[in-house]
Amino acid sequence: MPRILLALLLLPAMLLAKPPEDDWPLFRGNALQTGVAKGTLPDKLEIRWKLDLKKGIESTAAIVNGIVYVGCYDDHLYAIELDSGKIKWKSKLGPIKAPPSFHKDRIYVGDEDGIFYCVDAATGKKIWDFATNGEITGGATFADDHVIFGSHDASLYCFKAADGKPVWKVKTEGQVNGSPLIANGQTFLAGCDNQLHIIDVKTGKTLHKVELTGPAAATAAVIDDKLYVGNMNSDLQGIDLKKQSVLWTYTPKRGQPFYSSAAVTDKLVIAGSRDRNLHAVDRTKGDVVWSFPANGRVESSPVVAGNRVYVGSTSGTLYVIDLEKGKELQSLELGMGITASPAVSRGCLVIGTTDGVLYCLGKK
Repeated sequence: MPRILLALLLLPAMLLAKPPEDDWPLFRGNALQTGVAKGTLPDKLEIRWKLDLKKGIESTAAIVNGIVYVGCYDDHLYAIELDSGKIKWKSKLGPIKAPPSFHKDRIYVGDEDGIFYCVDAATGKKIWDFATNGEITGGATFADDHVIFGSHDASLYCFKAADGKPVWKVKTEGQVNGSPLIANGQTFLAGCDNQLHIIDVKTGKTLHKVELTGPAAATAAVIDDKLYVGNMNSDLQGIDLKKQSVLWTYTPKRGQPFYSSAAVTDKLVIAGSRDRNLHAVDRTKGDVVWSFPANGRVESSPVVAGNRVYVGSTSGTLYVIDLEKGKELQSLELGMGITASPAVSRGCLVIGTTDGVLYCLGKK
């Protein structure tokens, strides 16, 4: 058989065998912060490796090109090989709760001392930094060559990603906890001033504000011109961005704050609450579809991969839940507590615990 013909016959199999490009560069996996993975995970999760970093891990990992980037309360940012769990480098920065963000071979992350860092992803060498006047707990996002992040000093910042030169700053009436998101040339910020701020990415000009029922600690997600975010007034809300108005408000029976950021699919909005439940709400109507009871508060933000939902609880349990029915499929006891969120890439789930252990779960 001619070689060219053989190659053409083998091409479909080669394409199928190629692993999906399913990196996890931002807190919720993508610029819209939807918390939905491009790839899937094995039916049964097993511990591939674990790494004891001694101090608490509340930072949600970024995973790019087979490297895990995660912050720790031991004042270090780590780069770890996804396949082996071997530390590639560690860089001493400060106590890190925020999720690292990857952009063009650099890592951007803030710490609880209020310092925002740009670090070389290959070596961990610091390129530039900037001191805010409040701790940084949310991640960064990117628009063209600009990096955008918030601080507890009640400010949203935009810098040139390459050299850290300021572009604009937006002041709010309350601290900024979550990560901003980018959609249609706009960034959306839900903060502690009970307002959803809709901001022009290029100019930093506030275009609209939408009144929320309470201050937001969670990161908002956008899909199809609709935004979804939970708040500390025990409400999960859907916002119509075209009309700049509240679409619906869901309040669980036993009201507790939503610190968990929502995962959003074509049908559901899924977020955890301090009421010890993971709630799945109809994306259009705001009606509850199912609620899953956990054995601790759900401050971890859920991730959807395939037809399953993955989320941790403050008791240290990682749950695997059926997306449609809300039934438990698997649970793993990983540590004293989990407030970090899963990161998913290449058939692996990475998550840290409050007692300082980083886990990689998948198929052994």
